[in-house]
Amino acid sequence: MKRSSEPRQLRAGTRHAPPLRTASGGAAMKITRQKHAKKNMGFYKHNFQFREPFQVLVDGTFCHAALRNKIQIREQLPGYLGGATQLCTTRCILKELESLGKALYGAKLIAQSFQVRSCSHHKDPVSGSACLLSMVEEGNPHHFFVATQDQDLANKVKKKAGIPLLFIIQNTMVLDKPSPKSLAFVQTLQTSQLVPEHQKQSIIQLKEKEGLAKQEGEKRRKRKRAGGPNPLSCLKKKKKTQESQKLTEKKKRRRKRIRVKTEAVLSMQKNEKE
Repeated sequence: MKRSSEPRQLRAGTRHAPPLRTASGGAAMKITRQKHAKKNMGFYKHNFQFREPFQVLVDGTFCHAALRNKIQIREQLPGYLGGATQLCTTRCILKELESLGKALYGAKLIAQSFQVRSCSHHKDPVSGSACLLSMVEEGNPHHFFVATQDQDLANKVKKKAGIPLLFIIQNTMVLDKPSPKSLAFVQTLQTSQLVPEHQKQSIIQLKEKEGLAKQEGEKRRKRKRAGGPNPLSCLKKKKKTQESQKLTEKKKRRRKRIRVKTEAVLSMQKNEKE
């Protein structure tokens, strides 16, 4: 039995090592994340009137993930969102973290440093996820962001229009792209007859600029160029015909005859008086 003369491709201890992440590669990924965040922020600013300072509701799962991945939320989030932020939480979330004991003591300390927004559960506290959902009901009138690692809560938030979602992945904070519900809401606004024309135009320009929808070939209105003079005014004046000239002469003669008669009558009246 002949042995194969070809050398083994993989020998013991000579496996290929995975490619290392270079500094330039990490910087490129950071730039792409910033571009995506800027595009998503532009969508919420133009379509749902989000303004600085951005109100960010943070739950216990997000605080725990930030502590575990050594993320400074207060220092890093404003730079990522491109504006001033106000980190907020609720009493229900604080009570939930307190009930979980020492395992989430660090997350509780982080949440306690945020502003506490009043909720409708003063007497009967509810779970943190239920409390956050109640804070963004009725169209999210206070323009809250929701920062959570709870996948079930995130799925419920995506079913509502106009609620930006933040989460942590691979040691970085990520602003999720607009949900299909938000995109559909903007589409209905664009086609609705109740929306002013200037707002429709701003939505179209934003979607074309940020690549949120395919650009539709719209016909541009042609500007009215300065035209030439009126062709009727350029026509030469028609010469008067002989018949029209005769009529004018007759009219003039009639006027003269009338004047002669009146003068004769006046002279006769003077003679009678004398």
